[in-house]
Amino acid sequence: MNILAKKEIKLFLLLGGFFIANAIIAEFIGVKIFSLEATLGIAPLSYMLFGEQMSFNLTAGVILWPVVFIMTDIINEYYGKKGVQFLSYLAVGLISFAFLMVFAAIHLAPADWWIDSASNQGVPNFQMAFAKIFGQGLWIILGSLVAFLIGQMLDVAVFHKLKKITGEQKIWLRATGSTLVSQFVDSFVVLIIAFKLGADWSWALVLAVGFNNYFYKFFVAVVLTPIIYLAHSLIDRYLGKELADKMKNEASESH
Repeated sequence: MNILAKKEIKLFLLLGGFFIANAIIAEFIGVKIFSLEATLGIAPLSYMLFGEQMSFNLTAGVILWPVVFIMTDIINEYYGKKGVQFLSYLAVGLISFAFLMVFAAIHLAPADWWIDSASNQGVPNFQMAFAKIFGQGLWIILGSLVAFLIGQMLDVAVFHKLKKITGEQKIWLRATGSTLVSQFVDSFVVLIIAFKLGADWSWALVLAVGFNNYFYKFFVAVVLTPIIYLAHSLIDRYLGKELADKMKNEASESH
C-alpha cells in the first residue's frame, strides 16, 4: 500500500516539513537584529514605549512569521489539536538536536589555517565568529523553546474554541484571533525567560520590546488574512470537497 497516494498524508508531510523547517531556521537567523525602517528605505521611527526609546529593530526571525501564521492555521483547520501537538513536539525535539550538534561543532578544534582565512574580508577569527553566531546562550534557547510550545498549545486551544462558536464561517476570526492571543503570550514568555531571567533586563525594557514585536505580528496577521482564504481555497480544491469536509470535521471532533 502506497501511503503517499493519499492526499491528506502528502499534505501533512508538506505542511509539517515547512512548519518544522521554519521553526529551526527561525532559531538560527534570529540572532540578527535588523532595522525594518532602513530595510524599507524610510526614515527611522522614534517613539517612547514604557519609558524606552524605541524604533522597529526586529529579530530576523520575523521574516518567517507569515509562514508560521499560515501553516499553523491550516494544520489547525485540517488536522486539529493532535496534528499541531505532534508537529510542535517534533519541532522542539529537532531544534534541541540541532543545537546539540552546533554545540559539538563549536567545540571541535579548528584547523589553524581556517581561523584567519577570512581576515581579508573583515573576519579576523573565524572560530570566534562561528561560535558567536551559532552559540546562542542557554537562556535564549530555553526561552524560545518554552515560548514556542506555549504559543502553539494556546493557539490550538483558542482556535478550536472559536471554531465551536463560528462553525465553518468566519475563517478570519479563528485564524487571526487565535494567533493574536497566542503570540501575545509568546512575545513576552521568550523575553522574560531569555532576557529578564537570563540577562536581568528591566521590566520596562521587556514590556517595550515585547509590545514592539507584538505590534509587528498584529499588523502582519491582519494583512495576511486574504492569503488565509486563498490557502484554504487551494487546499479544498486539491483535497476535493468531500475529503476536505471530512478532515475538518474530524479535526474539530478530535479537540
